[in-house]
Amino acid sequence: MSETISPTFTFVKDGVYYFSRRIPKELLRHYSSPRIAYSLRTRSAKIADARARKAADQLDDYWFHLRSRDAELPGKHMLRMGTATVAGSPASPDAIMSSFVLLSEAVEIYLGQKGKGRPATFHRAAERARGYVIEACGDKQLDVYTKADANAFRDALIARGLAGSSLTRVFGTVRAVTNFAASEQGLTLNNPFAGVYYDRTAGVSDRNAVPSETLRVVQSKCREIDDDLRWLVSLVSDTGLRLAEAAGLTKDDIVRHDDGSLTVRVREHPWRRLKTKGSEREVPLEGEARWAAERIVGQQGPSHFAFPRYNKTANTNANAASAALNKWMKEYVPRGCTMHGFRHSMRDRLRAVECPADVVDQIGGWQTEGVGHGYGSGYPLSVLRKWMKEAT
Repeated sequence: MSETISPTFTFVKDGVYYFSRRIPKELLRHYSSPRIAYSLRTRSAKIADARARKAADQLDDYWFHLRSRDAELPGKHMLRMGTATVAGSPASPDAIMSSFVLLSEAVEIYLGQKGKGRPATFHRAAERARGYVIEACGDKQLDVYTKADANAFRDALIARGLAGSSLTRVFGTVRAVTNFAASEQGLTLNNPFAGVYYDRTAGVSDRNAVPSETLRVVQSKCREIDDDLRWLVSLVSDTGLRLAEAAGLTKDDIVRHDDGSLTVRVREHPWRRLKTKGSEREVPLEGEARWAAERIVGQQGPSHFAFPRYNKTANTNANAASAALNKWMKEYVPRGCTMHGFRHSMRDRLRAVECPADVVDQIGGWQTEGVGHGYGSGYPLSVLRKWMKEAT
């Protein structure tokens, strides 16, 4: 094949071949985009042709399945109600077909029931996991997948470069989908995706706490530069807020109380969801976090956001904030320290002043183990403020 002519279903960008195929109009409801496009990771037309043809064949098979799902079962009118099953008990046509649950159908069952009211990330995780499994093992009935399929799936994820922590998340999603769908369909399933071995630490980098001496240097630089980016750093550094939580705040989330103290209310917003239900909390502002909060509420402008630059679209752009701030901090912090390290260091600082563990969890929005901790409304702000003052 000539290197100057792109194979079918491909295009070239910067010398690299990409697969590209438009979704058939009648199947668009199953997809979040009208076109499938991804890198084939090769500069060779011959290799690209082989990979593209394989991908196209897989799509043709899958699309045939999607088209046939809503079609009338051939000969269904000839089925006798009460036809005996293998075990000898009567079953309806629907019951006869109930064991034929494909993974693609299982995901729709799962999202249809458990996806209600859940964030888009929940849906994307299930859909992404489905794509990974189908690409590695095909779209099969749940009771047809084998341990060999699960191991092949693991190897495919590793070949993609996923870290051990990412593998854990993907496998967890696949197990949840298959177990839930099997339960909904009344199937007994020995889940082959359970108990698959892989190195959970592979490719996982340590998230180091920011050392106390480094913390003071960074906070001093924030005061010196005194702009919205440094206010965000200071706010996170003395509260332990997740960066996304802080970046998505409004000015109204910073509350001044009658005694002159300040707190920040971490709550869910349409533009920024919270990681867990326990993440919703109120945190006293002490030290540099209080300084940053005063600067935020005192800024002029029409925006009600605390950090307008990261809230220009429908969703808070926490990734942009992370990239910009980590790049700036690199000059002042040890290797391996990032913005997330402030969250680790806050927990260490609270431990150092012998703060009770459940108070630490309430301040940081961490899950506290034990049934009893689910009762009551938590510690009052005065108790939280006492420990925050000691830690800062």
